[in-house]
Amino acid sequence: MTLETRLPWLTVIPGDAPLVVSMPHTGVDIPRDIESTLISPWLARKDADWWINLLYDFASTLGATVIRTAISRSVIDCNRDPSGASLYPGQATTELCPTTTFDGEPLYRAGCSPDAAEIALRRSTFFEPYHAAITGAIARLRTRHDQVVLYDCHSIRSVIPRLFDGTLPNFNIGTNNGATCAATLTSAIEAACDEGGKFTRVTNGRFRGGHTTRHYGRPTDGVHAVQMELACRGYMREPLETVSQGVWPTTYDDGVAAPMRASLTRVLEACIKFASSGVRS
Repeated sequence: MTLETRLPWLTVIPGDAPLVVSMPHTGVDIPRDIESTLISPWLARKDADWWINLLYDFASTLGATVIRTAISRSVIDCNRDPSGASLYPGQATTELCPTTTFDGEPLYRAGCSPDAAEIALRRSTFFEPYHAAITGAIARLRTRHDQVVLYDCHSIRSVIPRLFDGTLPNFNIGTNNGATCAATLTSAIEAACDEGGKFTRVTNGRFRGGHTTRHYGRPTDGVHAVQMELACRGYMREPLETVSQGVWPTTYDDGVAAPMRASLTRVLEACIKFASSGVRS
């Protein structure tokens, strides 16, 4: 029985290329019993990685294995350390089961925030199966390829003062300061981002890679992991002021997204070329 059949909220599209594309934050589904405890369902969906599944819908045509959860990150964040430890000590962030939005707005009605037992239940129900799918995909591909790239897809609004100063670059590449992938892969991704000269980029700036990148990235074992955090304005009509219900999210537009899709196609092609090359450093 496939994961798709057993877990309707989890999509796994298997491919044969040495590339796994993970999408932990594109989901907006919230179980009814959890939604009833929220102040606002819109607030709970506000920080989704909007339209990333549409932006990268070409990935499977390149042969990548695509793994996506439909569950909202406000239920449980599949890119946080499951122990609850902060990935960015001393900086504002959100928890494994977030209690606030990125802007600091409370998500739950008084007395309804998830307790330890509820967090453990959400971990076993959603977090662990999602990561089991990633682990299984990597293991399957490692039987066929000497190297595999795990590419973790994300996006975020360009201006969130609580999280970072100023306006975020278009491409934010995270490799935990070079620990999660070979330097040659990072260079190839940077070159793909730079081609055309349309977008800005930074490597290991505010976003250096979350739990997924840091947990799976083992270059010496042939598994290279990279997080790509996109500023939303690069592929959608993003208001750069405070957003509100009815204004955010804006709709997905193929024409607006086309330049970014072209860059991302080059990025994923560079990942596959790297993994197929046999170069490890």
